[in-house]
Amino acid sequence: MPKLPSAAESIGAGRRAVRVTVAAAAGFYPAAHLLDRPVLAVYALFTPIAFGLLSPLPGSGRRRAGTVLRALAAAVVLVLLGTVLAVATWSAVAGMFGVAVVLTFGATCAPRLAGIAPGLQLFYILACFPPYAPDTLPERLAGLAVGTILTVLCELFLFAEPAQPPYRERIADALDLGRHAATRLVRGEATDPQMAARLRAAGRDLRLSRQPPANRPTGAGRTDRALAQAGSATRRLLDQLATLTRLAPVPPDLASETLLRGIASTCADTAGILRGRRPTVGPGLIEEMIAGFLTERGTTSGNPGDSLHGLLRRQSTVLTVAVSTVTARTAAALASGVRQSTPGLPHEQFWYAGAAPVSLWWVRVRGNLTPRSVVFQNTVRTAIGLALARLVAGSLDLSHGFWVLLTVLTLGRTTAGATWAAVRSAAAGTLIGVTTAGVLLLAAGDATAVYEYLLVPMMLVAFSVGPVGGPAWAQGLFTLVVSTAFAQIAPVTWRLAEVRLIDVLTGSAVGLVCGLLAWPSGARAEMRRSVAELFRTAAPVVRATTEAATGPVGPATPRTAAAVSLRPTVHRLRIAEAAYAQYRTEPSSHTGEDGPDWLAALNYGSRVLVGSYWLPPSQGAAGLPSPLLHWAHEAATRLASATHEAADLPTGGVHVRLAPLPADILPLASPAAVSLLIDVEVWLHALATDLTAASGADGSAATPPLPPGGPLTSGAAADAR
Repeated sequence: MPKLPSAAESIGAGRRAVRVTVAAAAGFYPAAHLLDRPVLAVYALFTPIAFGLLSPLPGSGRRRAGTVLRALAAAVVLVLLGTVLAVATWSAVAGMFGVAVVLTFGATCAPRLAGIAPGLQLFYILACFPPYAPDTLPERLAGLAVGTILTVLCELFLFAEPAQPPYRERIADALDLGRHAATRLVRGEATDPQMAARLRAAGRDLRLSRQPPANRPTGAGRTDRALAQAGSATRRLLDQLATLTRLAPVPPDLASETLLRGIASTCADTAGILRGRRPTVGPGLIEEMIAGFLTERGTTSGNPGDSLHGLLRRQSTVLTVAVSTVTARTAAALASGVRQSTPGLPHEQFWYAGAAPVSLWWVRVRGNLTPRSVVFQNTVRTAIGLALARLVAGSLDLSHGFWVLLTVLTLGRTTAGATWAAVRSAAAGTLIGVTTAGVLLLAAGDATAVYEYLLVPMMLVAFSVGPVGGPAWAQGLFTLVVSTAFAQIAPVTWRLAEVRLIDVLTGSAVGLVCGLLAWPSGARAEMRRSVAELFRTAAPVVRATTEAATGPVGPATPRTAAAVSLRPTVHRLRIAEAAYAQYRTEPSSHTGEDGPDWLAALNYGSRVLVGSYWLPPSQGAAGLPSPLLHWAHEAATRLASATHEAADLPTGGVHVRLAPLPADILPLASPAAVSLLIDVEVWLHALATDLTAASGADGSAATPPLPPGGPLTSGAAADAR
């Protein structure tokens, strides 16, 4: 049963329909009836539809108006290109393929292009169809300019949407809450379920899936990368603070209180940086406090009983919060243009800080130039579908052939099943629409005044109901709109409705064929493959990170062993995140609760990376007795083997059970080594829990959970979701 639109969605669609209708009517009627310029009228009509309906731009009215104005130059180029290439079918087909590739693939580097791309494609589609008439180019460009100006004016003054807080402001608000929570902890207000719930809710609100598309920092540039990293680090910070507020009370801990004060002041300073204020806290303050905390923590002594373990795990959690604070502050400074050096920070974590913009764009493009990327798959599917539709329409000399391409553009989905559902619904709606339009054309005949009166209410209804009602309503009502519009430009008969039906069915068939032949399973199949590759690249990082933190069992292994594996792991994590983002948008009728937990798989990859950045001590591996070294080595090896097993088993069901840290031999190690071992233990056990969930196994057979705390126990994958 289709999901009913919410009241907010319906109101938003109604306001957008009014803006598009007013802009389209204000350009179409004078051009068609006063100036008698049918080409000018067509472009003045379809420009607001392209910018306002086919590309429903997010953001405030002022922001949308700015986006439309900036897109005008690209629209002019596409109209010029389509007009020139319309000389022959083969040139128009080649141009359609190239335009679709550039616009669809380009959206991965410039996310704002994703919203405007369908509208821009429509301008090439309109211009590339016969007749080849370069002499009409001035009228085409004039209609485009008129439609753009009217669209901008309507966005600015007609039901203008209010400005939305940018993502950096949301991060700043979350950091203010983090400062408040850290201050409460310093005062001894530890156990507070309500504060923990607020912190976790604020962290969830930073997910990119909860941001308007225009506010998501998903671009390839340094600012967007830094903002995305700042948001992810802030989410971890809030989640870890929530864990800290619910820990059982432990004896007073001066080292943790001092570090929490530094965390609170750094959170406040970072929020100010994101709001445009000058930093008031030195960039190295929190790092110096972490170094002092580690020194003092290394002198903690006592019997290795429950109270000492509780204290060490609480200190480990406080250290984790501090690490997330450092990451958030550094990323926020980079995003805000504040000069920020990163000495002592993992280079791999901020690799983009000194890279040139062109280099960052190339990294993004190169990372998606693989058939395993859903961005690549969607680009190929869209480009082939539109090019094939142009070839079919041109070869068969279909009247109003651009409707064929428009059908492919609007009905294309990422899975064959979803495409078939959309095509089936659209065909039914179009059949009803052409029947109604045929009756109208037969009844009204040449009475142009009837069509003049009907066009505006038809547009209002179609543009408000179609976007929220589904393909059937959209195609059926749009059939009535184009019928009443074209009846005013040239004499028509009821056969116009027949042409509309043939074109829509042809476009539907082309779209369905492409959906069946080009990755018909969409992101569902790719999700499994990308997670398997992520597991294969992450497994050696687990072993290398554990060795770097605790020391090798056999011959010494350089710390760079983990660094060598990081770039492939980062790449595979990004590919998996993109697949997951698309997977969340696809209908999944046969996905049960017992299947793999893909979100846990992304958490696993993210947790591996952050652990490799921060777990190994800067002064080198701790000197551990042989029994403890063997425990760390065996636990890491077991987890890495299970990770490879999860990658190789397509059906999942991998159980991971790690031995707990042997408490009877802990007294053999120094206090500093015990603290580090607890960090490693909690990290490995958290990874084991993620891996068991990701493989779809029964968690009852997995590693038993440890008490809350420890580094990265609540790390989240980057915000693809």
